[in-house]
Amino acid sequence: MADFDPKTPFNELPELPPPIDLIETTEILKTCIKARVALAELKQAAELIPNSAVLVNALPLLEARASSEIENIVTTTDKLFEFADIAEDKADAATKEALRYRTALYEGSKMVKRGMMTTDMAIHICSTIKGMELDLRAESGTTLKSRMTGEVIYTPPVGQKLLQGKLDNWAEFMHNDIEIDPLVRMAVQHYQFEAIHPFSDGNGRTGRILNILFLVKHGLLNSPILYLSRFIIQNKADYYRLLKKVTHEQDWSAWILFILNGVEETCSWTTEKIKAIRELMEHTAEYTQTSLPKIYTWELVEVLFKQPYCRIANLVDAGIAKRQTASVYLKQLCDIGILKEVKSGREAIFVHPKYIELLTGEENVWVYYSGIETEAEQVVAD
Repeated sequence: MADFDPKTPFNELPELPPPIDLIETTEILKTCIKARVALAELKQAAELIPNSAVLVNALPLLEARASSEIENIVTTTDKLFEFADIAEDKADAATKEALRYRTALYEGSKMVKRGMMTTDMAIHICSTIKGMELDLRAESGTTLKSRMTGEVIYTPPVGQKLLQGKLDNWAEFMHNDIEIDPLVRMAVQHYQFEAIHPFSDGNGRTGRILNILFLVKHGLLNSPILYLSRFIIQNKADYYRLLKKVTHEQDWSAWILFILNGVEETCSWTTEKIKAIRELMEHTAEYTQTSLPKIYTWELVEVLFKQPYCRIANLVDAGIAKRQTASVYLKQLCDIGILKEVKSGREAIFVHPKYIELLTGEENVWVYYSGIETEAEQVVAD
């Protein structure tokens, strides 16, 4: 748009859908097919994990950390796992906010499975992230500025009534334009939500959650396990550059292709991560059964993967052992090198280092426990 002024509220933001010839090119449709194949492979890999809670407890935390980092809210995966289930009030502010992101992702998943994605759901998600009741932005003067120069790069629409109308159009597009491929619609709605910028804070994180929920709603994912913020962090400059090109030039093709390629790449990486998790679970079970046959159960191993920062209460709650016996079990697992005991205040926490390293590492590899090494050990380690 030749007359676009980044310092003037973009009240003329075009409604959806964009012209079909801009969003359904031959290249886009071919890329959609590849992304759908990658999503199907991810779904299949996830179904091979016997207990879905293993993935649902872990991968959304990775997404929460990365999505928060995009907004300069920085914490660590270790902190997220440490405070994920109890003692959250003891965490630092950044960790609390990232954990609220995970909560918003969970709650959004439940809402999607009960019905449609709506403006009210977006408000609930953003309110959960921020830990306070929010409504659509009412104040004027909101601008998006370059972190490098401080220059105003975009001024979103203003006025609650206008924002409500644009969000109603956004929601209608997601539900009614079913002739457009869902992956194309996901990319289009993400731009539109970011351009509307309906809240005073939390828009980027809310928008990224909505991407994942859109895939769940359309059956392309069974649970919110796509770690898409990893791709955005790795390509952050392109992410913002291509958003800007849609605003300035209506260049939908480059933006949609970017998102589709991100889905494909992220699915492939996450699929390999899940395969590595499954293999490590099987190896851990074998090692535990060999080293501690009297305490071994598959349920015990599952707890170690559902709770990488494991507490005595986790074993008790799972019905594996009473408190004193559970403590003995965890200490024995430390003795054979599966767990490592650390202190958090007065409480003992039993960390699962190999699993943490696998989750947080860029490479989807792990090394065998000593004691049952095989010729394959070096291959896995490489």
